[in-house]
Amino acid sequence: MSSQSASHRVVERAVLACLCAVFAAATGIAYTYSLKDDLGPGAGFFPFWLGLIGAVLSLVLLARSWRGRTIGDGAEARWPDRPGALRAVALLGSLVASALLLAPVGFRLTAFVVTAALLVALGVRRPVVIVAFALAASFGLFHVFYYWLKVPLPIGPFGV
Repeated sequence: MSSQSASHRVVERAVLACLCAVFAAATGIAYTYSLKDDLGPGAGFFPFWLGLIGAVLSLVLLARSWRGRTIGDGAEARWPDRPGALRAVALLGSLVASALLLAPVGFRLTAFVVTAALLVALGVRRPVVIVAFALAASFGLFHVFYYWLKVPLPIGPFGV
């Protein structure tokens, strides 16, 4: 048995409980899609099983933590420092912004703005790198999914 502090256990259990909730929600949402269609696995097949596996593994780790066993290498888990917390908030904020902007603005512009903002939040300071990567990521991903894989993605009001 490890002699980890009580605050370490609280952080560990909070993270595992959040992960389990996210995986369970993903499993529930994926179950509303078809798990099978005429060609084989349906739209919900992989998200359902990945969510279910993630939820079960999170529960196993949570039970292990509750019994006082070490998880991973036993390193002390701590809440992030201020810069780390700000990066985490930037990431979550970008996910929310993406969800809100995707339909009205379109995939390419949303992906460009969110990618550029995330690069700045994560510490990239060279404007050329930020713009080049955001352009390649947003327009490149759109091209691959829309034209090659035939996945319908939202197109903005400017046709971009």
